[in-house]
Amino acid sequence: MVIFKDRVKIFVKAGNGGNGIASFRREKFAPRGGPNGGDGGHGGSVIMRGDMNADSLNHLFHHPHQNAGNGRHGKGSDCTGRCGEDNILIVPCGTVILDADTEEFIGEILEDGQELIIARGGRGGLGNPHFRSSINQAPTKCTPGTPGEERDYRLELKLMTDVGLVGYPNAGKSTLLTGLSEAHPKVASYPFTTLNPIIGTLIYENFNQIKIADIPGLIDGASEGTGLGHYFLRHIERSRFLLFVIDMAAEDGRDPVEDYRSLRRELKAYNKELAVRPSLVLANKMDMPAAAENLKIFKRKTRTKPLEISAGLGEGLEQIKKILYEQFFKNGLSV
Repeated sequence: MVIFKDRVKIFVKAGNGGNGIASFRREKFAPRGGPNGGDGGHGGSVIMRGDMNADSLNHLFHHPHQNAGNGRHGKGSDCTGRCGEDNILIVPCGTVILDADTEEFIGEILEDGQELIIARGGRGGLGNPHFRSSINQAPTKCTPGTPGEERDYRLELKLMTDVGLVGYPNAGKSTLLTGLSEAHPKVASYPFTTLNPIIGTLIYENFNQIKIADIPGLIDGASEGTGLGHYFLRHIERSRFLLFVIDMAAEDGRDPVEDYRSLRRELKAYNKELAVRPSLVLANKMDMPAAAENLKIFKRKTRTKPLEISAGLGEGLEQIKKILYEQFFKNGLSV
């Protein structure tokens, strides 16, 4: 079983610069000779690069120490030392880089291919030709390379998806994601079957795509850190559209009205911007006996017009796809 990692601490060390050297020409037909010591090569840097196909920080969790190559020393005959190799760290889009000690924001990777240098390599030292002058034709001075930067960072992944599924445990989010995309999250008739965020891609006939995230079920007090509150809520932050999945059949004895209001409260308490994020309420499990009556009460008390669906039977999914298509590809939805 692969454990999803979206928070890791890493230590990075850039390469040291190579030393410059002092040397002189020793050629038979060049009696005056002269300095010809080469410069040292620059050290490699540690660079973070975004990859839209990456979806976790697992690889860095298992290899938290990352080093770049050292620069080589210079050589005679004006030969510059080879530069050290950069260390490219591939991370998912949505990765935030923080100082591990101060929590200072360093930067974030938001786009595929975007790069950020998080530890810069040392400069190569200078060979003795740099110190030649009219009064010193044979300098012996050279300089050493400078050390590469080293730092501790904390990385946080905030999934970058178009749509986030929000709901309490056992509301049917995983079943809905399976129906809308090619993702295959674990589905069962008990709560908390989804323990990690799962991303599925909704692909239309014209090849337009929408990424949908199934966020593990929230519980009351999530915005205050209850359960894994903050751990999961931050993955909703970057979703441009929210689908509230409500168990209208109230199979677990829950009140659909209170569930919806609580979800709204938790999102607003965590981030006020989420309270006004474009959204759609889905009345799920409408094939169940108690759902119709519960829906009447829900509409009256919440003053909303939920879309009636049954994710388990595949009913209403085409309407969801149509609504999402209009939001993203006709209305140009953005946040």
